[in-house]
Amino acid sequence: MAVEVEAQITGNVWKIEKQVGDTVQEEDVLLIIESMKMEIPVEAPCGGRVAEFRVAEGDSVEEGTVLVVLE
Repeated sequence: MAVEVEAQITGNVWKIEKQVGDTVQEEDVLLIIESMKMEIPVEAPCGGRVAEFRVAEGDSVEEGTVLVVLE
């Protein structure tokens, strides 16, 4: 079952820490969003495999935007 990881804050994708196909554990940092001059890590809510990134570094995102899909 796929899990969609959403942005919890509006900002810019500063750095993507994982790649498609990577296996992740719960709380692994998937990417970092820069907002209000702060770096906010986006963590995996569960273990799994990175199936898809729906954003790229430098993209602007709104709260609720799907960032990553885990399988």
